[in-house]
Amino acid sequence: MTPETTGGRIVVVGSLNADLTIYCERLPLPGETVHGNGFAVNPGGKSANQAVAASKLGGHVSLVGAVGDDANGAMLLASTAGAGVDISRVRSSSVAATGVAVISVDAHGENSIIISAGANGTLSPADVADATDAFERAAVVCLCLEVSLETVAAAAQAGHDAGATVLLNLSPYAEIPQSLANLSDVLLVNAHEASLFLGDAEVPGAGADAAAWEPVRMQFAARGLERVLVTLGAHGSVVLDSQAAEGSRITRVAPTKVNAVDTTGAGDAFTGAVAARLAAGESLAYAASFASVAAALAATKKGTQAAYPAVEDVERRLAS
Repeated sequence: MTPETTGGRIVVVGSLNADLTIYCERLPLPGETVHGNGFAVNPGGKSANQAVAASKLGGHVSLVGAVGDDANGAMLLASTAGAGVDISRVRSSSVAATGVAVISVDAHGENSIIISAGANGTLSPADVADATDAFERAAVVCLCLEVSLETVAAAAQAGHDAGATVLLNLSPYAEIPQSLANLSDVLLVNAHEASLFLGDAEVPGAGADAAAWEPVRMQFAARGLERVLVTLGAHGSVVLDSQAAEGSRITRVAPTKVNAVDTTGAGDAFTGAVAARLAAGESLAYAASFASVAAALAATKKGTQAAYPAVEDVERRLAS
């Protein structure tokens, strides 16, 4: 059933992958072979995951991307459309296969991932230009780095020109030009990515208080990024918001405790949830709290998109 939508349009630009997942007791060491205990092919890709998560959480979502003219592409189109995402701007390529991710998941839900871009590598600024009508109505533009930086920059510019909030998930990590940072209204990074982005700067540990995060907030602000969300895995997240009133510029968000089965795609559920709440007009701090619950619930089931919770599930957990 298509979820009821709230707030403005969310435009997600980026990747769609078929996830080839094998489950095992532990991840192999270099040169080692281990026995698996299950295999599945599921719809994935960071951008497709984020789009599905946002849609299931009440967002009005359009996806801009590319798949191959093959069975994996058909699976991805069916999954995203089935979650209520507008896929009219997902191009089918006759020259490249659908992107794939080869994923190993251990008994604790931790994973390792190798990606082959496939059709995602063909996504270009021309595809962004072809989606102009979607950007004109966008409240949030959601981006990651599984497609070319040129395409990400074009989408960020389109979102900026439309007056949308540009949400950039700096994953998989890559150095970005200052021009792209300037176009990004909200940066979403994990602690390791934050350290790399700031030139191997020391990022406070999980138990650090707001005062310890103040130098980090100031370093991001010096790079033109005034609203940053740093995720800390099982330790929650930190909102660094230089646009907030003094005294509330740093907010620690507590983790949501669950028994994790598969953390694959949980970060994408987090990003999609943030996009959905920002599009609905909520604060970044509330969006982070909402996203914490959404990501945790996603990790309690195997797979990615099929594991993502509905907005009612998240609201029920928040209320309790």
